[in-house]
Amino acid sequence: MGAFSLLHRHYRHGLSAGALLLGAMLGGCSGEGSGPVVVSVVGDRDDFAKPLQNLPDPAAKLMLESTAQGLVAFDASGDIVPALAQRWIVEDDGRSYIFRLRRAFWADGTRVTAPDVARILMSRIVSLRRLDPDGPLDVVQTVVPMTGEVIEIKLAAARPFVLQMLAQPQMGVLSRDGGTGPYRRAQRDKASLLTPIDRSSGDDVSAEEPVPPSQLRVLRSERAALAIIRFREGQSALMLGGRFTDLPLLVRAGIDRDAVRVDPVQGLLGLIVVGEGKLLDDDNVRAAINMTIDRGQLPALFPLGGWATTEQIVPSQLDLGRNPTPPAWAGLSMEERRAQASATITRWRADNGAPPTLRIALPNGPGATLLFTMLRRDLAAIGLDTRRVDMRADADLRLVDEVAPYDSALWYLGRVGCARKIRCNDAADAQLQAASLASTGEERAARIAEAEALMQAENGYIALGAPVRWSLASKRLTGFMASPRARHPLNHLFRRPN
Repeated sequence: MGAFSLLHRHYRHGLSAGALLLGAMLGGCSGEGSGPVVVSVVGDRDDFAKPLQNLPDPAAKLMLESTAQGLVAFDASGDIVPALAQRWIVEDDGRSYIFRLRRAFWADGTRVTAPDVARILMSRIVSLRRLDPDGPLDVVQTVVPMTGEVIEIKLAAARPFVLQMLAQPQMGVLSRDGGTGPYRRAQRDKASLLTPIDRSSGDDVSAEEPVPPSQLRVLRSERAALAIIRFREGQSALMLGGRFTDLPLLVRAGIDRDAVRVDPVQGLLGLIVVGEGKLLDDDNVRAAINMTIDRGQLPALFPLGGWATTEQIVPSQLDLGRNPTPPAWAGLSMEERRAQASATITRWRADNGAPPTLRIALPNGPGATLLFTMLRRDLAAIGLDTRRVDMRADADLRLVDEVAPYDSALWYLGRVGCARKIRCNDAADAQLQAASLASTGEERAARIAEAEALMQAENGYIALGAPVRWSLASKRLTGFMASPRARHPLNHLFRRPN
C-alpha cells in the first residue's frame, strides 16, 4: 500500500481499488490503452538507481531530467525554458546570471533554498571543469545565494553557452533523497512510476484531486532488444535512447518505419587514440589509420535519412570564424589513401618489426559488430591486425558517441583534448587555455581556430560521422518531436484515446 499512498496521498476513495489500479499501471498496462504513458529507455537498473554516476547513459539522463531538474531545461525543440528557476536576468555584459527560484521542495518536504542550490551547483561545476577545463564553465568564479530565493552565478568573462550547460542532466539539483521534479519517482517491481509534483506545495498530487492517470509515466530501463519488442507489441507508447548500436534490431523486429523518429543531432561519433607505445606514438601511423577508413561504407550500414559522415573534428564553422580544417589527405581518392597508408605501415614494420594488434573498444550491439567488421577490414588492408574489446577494457582506440551539449568548437576540441587523457597536441591545449583568457572575441576565435588546426593534424581523434539518436513513438502519442539535443521531456507528452 506504500506505493498507493505515494500516488494518492489525498485520494478520498477506496484504498484497495486504488492499489489494484496502480498494480495494473506498473505491471501490464498497454502503450495504446487508457492510463499512464508507458516509456522504455535503453539502459539498465543502475541507470535509475544511480543516475549521476551513470551519465551519459540515456536512461540516467532521462531519470535526472525527470526527477532532478536544474535551474533551466531544454524543451523538446532544444530551446531553453525555466525549470527550478522561474526567471532570470543577465547583467554586467554577460558576466552575471541572476536566477529567481520557484517554490520547490525536497522529497522529505523541506523547502529548497538558494544556499542549497548554490552549494550543489558549485560542487558540480568544479567537478565538470576537471573534465572540460576549457568549456563554458571555465570562467565561473562563484555561485552565491543573494536571498533565500535568488542565486547569482558570477563569471570572469562572458560566455554565450552558459544556459545550455546549466540545462545538462549533470547540472540537475539533487539531494541525497532525490530531486525537485518535475516528477517524483516510486519503484515497483522492474518499473518506475513517475508522479508529477504539485509545484505550489511539493506534494506528489494536488490536495484536492487525485492525479489523472494520463499524467503518470511508467518508465523502464531495459536492453534495446526488449524495449523494441515491448513497443512492437503495443506495451509501450515510446522507446528512447536508440543509437547506431541498435539500429539493425529494427529490421529484425519488423518495426514500421513511420514509428522511427531520428533526432537531428550534432556531436562526436568516432575513435579516440588512447593507447601508448611506439606504433601509436608515430604521427604518420595515426594519419595512416585515419585515412584508410572508408567512411563511404557507413551510410549503407546505418541507413538513416539525412545522416552524414565526416573526416573532421568540428562538423561546421560554429564559432571558429572559418570553415573547419580538412585532413591533409582529404583530396586523395580512397585508393590513393590506402596506398599511402600501406606504405607507412610497411616502413614502420621494416624499422620495428610486426606491429602490435590494435585493441578497439566498442559498445555491445549488432551495430557495433557491423562497425568493427568494417574497421577490421579497412585496417587489414594496410597491414594492421585488430581485436575488439569491451568499453571498460584497456584499449588503443576507443569509441566516442556523444551529442554536443552546446554549439561551439570548444566543446568538440575539449572533449578530445589533453584533459581527457587522449592523444593530444600540447600546443593546441595551450591555445585552448589562452582562448579562455582572451580579452576580445576576435582573439578568442583566433586561438580556437589555431587549436582546431593543430588537433586535426594530430590525428588523435578519428572522426566517423554525427552521432545517431533515434526513438520509437506511437501514432497516438502527441507532444513528441525530434530534438537537436536528443532531449525528450516526459511532461510534454500526451496520448490520444483509442
